[in-house]
Amino acid sequence: MYQVPSRGNTGFKRKWRLTGALLLSGAFTVLSAQQKAPSYPLITHDSYFSIWSASDQLNESTTRHWTGAEQSLVGIIQVDDRFYRFLGKTPLSYKDVLATTQHQPYSARYTFEKPLGDWASAAYNDMRWTAGQAPFGDNSHDAKTAWKSEDIWMRRSFEADPSTLGDAPVLLSIRHDDNVEVYLNGKEIFQKEGWTEKYIKPALSVDVRSLLKKGKNVLAIHCANTKGGAYLDAGLVQAVSQDVIKAVQPAEQTDVTVKATQTVYQFKAGNVGLSVQFVSPLLLDRMDILSRPVSYIDYQVKVLDGKAHRIKLYLGVSSDIAVDQPSEQVIAFRKNERGLSFLKTGTTAQAILQKKGDNVRINWGYFYVGAKQSASLKQYISKSGIEGVSSFLNGTSTEAPSMQGKGLSLNTVQDLGQVSSNASTYIELAYDERFSVQFFHENLRPWWNKDGKHTIEEQLLNAADDHDQVISLCNRFDQSLRDSALKAGGEKYARLLELAYRQSIAAHGIVKSPKGELLFMSKENFSNGSINTVDITYPSSPLYLLYNPDLLKGMMNGIFYYSESGKWKKPFPAHDLGTYPLANGQTYGEDMPVEEAGNMVILTAAIATVEGNADYAAKHWKELTTWTNYLVEQGMDPTNQLCTDDFAGHLARNANLSVKAIEAVGAYGKLAGMLGKSDIAEKYGRTAKQMADKWQQMAGAGDHYTLTFGGPAKSWSQKYNMIWDKMLGINAFPESVAAKELAFYKTKQLRFGLPLDSRKTYTKSDWILWTASMAKTRSDFEFFIDPVYKFATETPDRVPLSDWYETTDAHQVGFQARSVVGGFYMRLLEKQLLNN
Repeated sequence: MYQVPSRGNTGFKRKWRLTGALLLSGAFTVLSAQQKAPSYPLITHDSYFSIWSASDQLNESTTRHWTGAEQSLVGIIQVDDRFYRFLGKTPLSYKDVLATTQHQPYSARYTFEKPLGDWASAAYNDMRWTAGQAPFGDNSHDAKTAWKSEDIWMRRSFEADPSTLGDAPVLLSIRHDDNVEVYLNGKEIFQKEGWTEKYIKPALSVDVRSLLKKGKNVLAIHCANTKGGAYLDAGLVQAVSQDVIKAVQPAEQTDVTVKATQTVYQFKAGNVGLSVQFVSPLLLDRMDILSRPVSYIDYQVKVLDGKAHRIKLYLGVSSDIAVDQPSEQVIAFRKNERGLSFLKTGTTAQAILQKKGDNVRINWGYFYVGAKQSASLKQYISKSGIEGVSSFLNGTSTEAPSMQGKGLSLNTVQDLGQVSSNASTYIELAYDERFSVQFFHENLRPWWNKDGKHTIEEQLLNAADDHDQVISLCNRFDQSLRDSALKAGGEKYARLLELAYRQSIAAHGIVKSPKGELLFMSKENFSNGSINTVDITYPSSPLYLLYNPDLLKGMMNGIFYYSESGKWKKPFPAHDLGTYPLANGQTYGEDMPVEEAGNMVILTAAIATVEGNADYAAKHWKELTTWTNYLVEQGMDPTNQLCTDDFAGHLARNANLSVKAIEAVGAYGKLAGMLGKSDIAEKYGRTAKQMADKWQQMAGAGDHYTLTFGGPAKSWSQKYNMIWDKMLGINAFPESVAAKELAFYKTKQLRFGLPLDSRKTYTKSDWILWTASMAKTRSDFEFFIDPVYKFATETPDRVPLSDWYETTDAHQVGFQARSVVGGFYMRLLEKQLLNN
């Protein structure tokens, strides 16, 4: 689902790319063509511990959290006396000329009434304006001075001496919401319509440095709050020189592939080949490995010229991985325990589970960089990424056991010595959240430490001991998944599944409920940040039905509990359990009665079909009965309400939503039959068929079926909910209905896919994959999924795979990094259930 964001709440304009994986064993291999993707997953565990590369070349951009915030990983290989960067880019760092509140509090003059005269000039008398602490805004959690009017004018006086500044340009640093115009000493230096969610340093056409005067200066700003949130904070900065690392040249990337559990890059660094393998072992049938928040970076080097070379590997990791905002203070430690050497960092505040929302990062718990202790391993902490790289280049480093600051760097050097043929090593990255989510006001630990008796150091050691076995398991699983996908849908389908796998899983957290049940809690990424949204569970379900139905139950257990405990009293399920990571009750502003009731009943039947028994349904029979009876009464011809495609707005008499209700009623009948309730099975099976007969009359429009009952004959929509009719053996609709729809869809497909319906040209990729899976022939299936693959490899928006995009130009409309891409696995599930 999607909630239109309030201003300053979330954003869509992020740009990145993704791909397939190759593990080097033996000879160094170069492939002729590199795969393309929107963004490349590197570290993927949950919605907080999730790092991606935003460019086709791994060393062309700074690595990022899926939200777009920089979380820098920098990798350098030293070959004899030469240095080659293969991973990331050292982020630019800045020194304050005039600090924002990120680094220092300040007071400024402001007014909410339009001033007379030249209010932006340095000579203007602002003594009648009010003095207040920045930042200014309408949110008491972020702002020091309340701003709730439409406009604000702010003047900030400061002293400067341009002669003390270096040659680098002076830049504006600003966060504003909404429209802004900025002046320095009366000269306009920046203006923009719209808002920013974070501090930006925009390119300016004005030489700010030349406008600075020795003595008093004035930064004057007018900001207009047109709607939604309000925020204003601004200062001036100057980039710190990176001349010290000019000795590092980029390694030549020769290949990149992405498989289900790993992304592998290949490079040429002088006369040495380097394979860098990022492995997040999300093996769905191994809860011990799946829940362990440890990823590996494996290195394999091969000498290409037959000569011995001295080789060292450097990895620098920013402490920003453990903060929500770069301005947060962190502390870092260097330790050795039980043969494990590790670096550890986290915020000094440790505000556990105090921050909720969509576009946010974790700022509690601790991030770790670990490796088995050895004489060839060196780890150190530095004040910045540049300082960390400089120390590696110069062979010097601090031996400080701990350090406090902002934007620290955790640095690891692995000396492979003289290499004449092959060598390999690896490093571990891990995150200990301490507590993952709050479930009805009780803080829950992550699954791997559900009893509170384990430590992350223990997990790092276990992961080191298991390394070879885990890599082998990942390789086998990746190949098995690929083989199945190739057989079911071809090469492009296989690649789409590889792109979707880690993304879907890593949008969840795994915990144990107070009742002892598994909870697999989704976050509705870049939508509204809801936790455990039912209509996010529904589209993502095929992946989990295939590989571990217990995880699908883990998405449903909390929703069942919400109703069965009496906390939710309506005759249909809740939409969500709250806003991630606080699952204390629904926070979405409106119910989706038919949508969520249909989802829960259908998914319960799908679990029973996969498992071959209805035990899970029996456990929740009372709620399933209540919800199904609601659908019988209200689902045939739905009133004006939202469905999972709520970004398209309210819709009355929604024909596809009616299909969902019909399938759910039939699914309930199937469950009753599996439980030996033959009279109930017969009753609801008959009811579903009667509803389906009526549906065909109400939605029929000749060569297709309409978007809404009684709507325009030319209207249409993807009837993706009908996929369950044959898969679950409901058989409420004759096969001719789906065949007619698919034939009609062929006339509506555009360059990058089939639109969602006749109202707009945008689409949802997960629903296309469901719709395509109703196709009888391989050629028809590929007809619908080929444009989705084209979107995934050609979209200009460099973000983790978006599921909501334009079919005309492949631009992201909204959403990214969401779990719903688990729905891509529908074709595989269909093949398994129907044995074809």
